[in-house]
Amino acid sequence: MPVMHIRSLLNGLLVLAVFARPGAAQAPPAIPYDHVHLAASDPDKAYAWYVRNLDGQAAENPGRVMFEPFSGRRPLPVVLIFLRAPDARPSEGGVIDSIGFSVADVAAKTKELEAAGARVVSPGLVIDPWGTKIELVNDVPGRGFHHVTLRVADPEATLRWFTSAFGGARTKMGGRDALRYGRMYLAMTKGEGTAPSQGRSIDHLGFGPPSMNATAAALKAQGVKFTAEPAAAPNQLGHRTAYVEAPGGIRIELVEHSTCAWGKVPE
Repeated sequence: MPVMHIRSLLNGLLVLAVFARPGAAQAPPAIPYDHVHLAASDPDKAYAWYVRNLDGQAAENPGRVMFEPFSGRRPLPVVLIFLRAPDARPSEGGVIDSIGFSVADVAAKTKELEAAGARVVSPGLVIDPWGTKIELVNDVPGRGFHHVTLRVADPEATLRWFTSAFGGARTKMGGRDALRYGRMYLAMTKGEGTAPSQGRSIDHLGFGPPSMNATAAALKAQGVKFTAEPAAAPNQLGHRTAYVEAPGGIRIELVEHSTCAWGKVPE
């Protein structure tokens, strides 16, 4: 089935779930995970680096790299979007600590990334040339984009917040508490004194609600802080966006693919 048809079907089911059984006590449906926004002094070079070294694919819009989720079972890829930011601080020390990929040979890939300019912290853990920490795992049988790790003071409270706001299936990932969105993990690790994500090399996370208005209303009813209200109309790329903030300064973008090709069913 074409990816656009799959997305339309998925979005339709999610919209139905949002409005089903009003007033019933039930866990919210998972909102699809959409992207990670990385800041780099040279976005074009960062784009090329991730394509060349981590098997990224060109997305529909410039400066975006798609990665199939590690199992290949999720209908849509995760996208890395690059922002020009010469003064961005490294992800280490921030609340969004790292991104992760599943690879066939962790040791070999660590050496490959080091040869491509990454700094090795430990086997399976490197920092790209622009300050983003990358964790490599071998999660058989799949390969591809695997997880994002948050470093927070209270992992349990953060899990509850994300579950309430965006749904997700509670699970374990490498011994860490995590939520699963499709086949992408949002993992938690404990850490004190981490800085807000904005202005760091992993600037923010992105979720793709099928209905911006319904999702924004639900989040506001829960008291979620909006740092930018939902746009009244799609931008030049065909997206409606808004920004919210999770506890600890985790910046999150909401993206409704309202009129772009990614959100349409082909004729």
